[in-house]
Amino acid sequence: MTSRWIARGPARPGAHRLYFFPHAGGSAGEYLYWAKPVERAAPHAVQLPGRGTRIGEAPVHDLGKLVAELAGTGEFTGEYSFFGHSFGSLLAYELTCALRDAGLPLPRRLVVSSAPAPHIRRTFLGVEGMDDDELLAAVQARHGGIPEEVLAYPEMRTLIAVSLRADYTALETYSWPGHAPLPVPVTVLAGADEELARGDGPAAWSEHTTAGAVDVRTFPGGHFYLRGDGAPAVREVLGSLF
Repeated sequence: MTSRWIARGPARPGAHRLYFFPHAGGSAGEYLYWAKPVERAAPHAVQLPGRGTRIGEAPVHDLGKLVAELAGTGEFTGEYSFFGHSFGSLLAYELTCALRDAGLPLPRRLVVSSAPAPHIRRTFLGVEGMDDDELLAAVQARHGGIPEEVLAYPEMRTLIAVSLRADYTALETYSWPGHAPLPVPVTVLAGADEELARGDGPAAWSEHTTAGAVDVRTFPGGHFYLRGDGAPAVREVLGSLF
């Protein structure tokens, strides 16, 4: 760990630092493991409270608090880029805006995955009124991605529900504050089968950058297209960006 907020992957001197921001309920470990074959990147991943190495900490239910904590770590200097998946895309975007407002170095590129642009209104799950079982069922029905072995054990169900509740509450209480566009190139990745990939969904991110046209890439699969047989192709594209 470089700090309690950042987990670090294999040391690769001279490689571009790539910070991963996990999906709702996700932890740093999955992304560090996933990114090992991307040899051109030195993978780092954001570890939020209440999961992974921070399982004993209370989760944070407010996106603004997460952004403020991350912006104050002093971690984001020199040459680096951000990659966010789903909920992590919004967190990476808001952190980039906060770093810009503080006059700090910005990422070379912002890669957002399976996430609508910040100004697009999201369809909420309504987590505030759900118990754990209802929350898990709703998330699984919308996005899938929760392993069956997790769902089979009550202790694991409780742990994942806690982090999901925190992240979905952060999403559902978020309101885009009207940030000015960022001077950072944006790449949008999505699974071809998810709703985001249809129509102008990915292109809507163009309103949030002044650094040229948004680079849109789609891959076979749904919301968790990153997993499974298509993963090598996604890694190859990701490695080509830096």
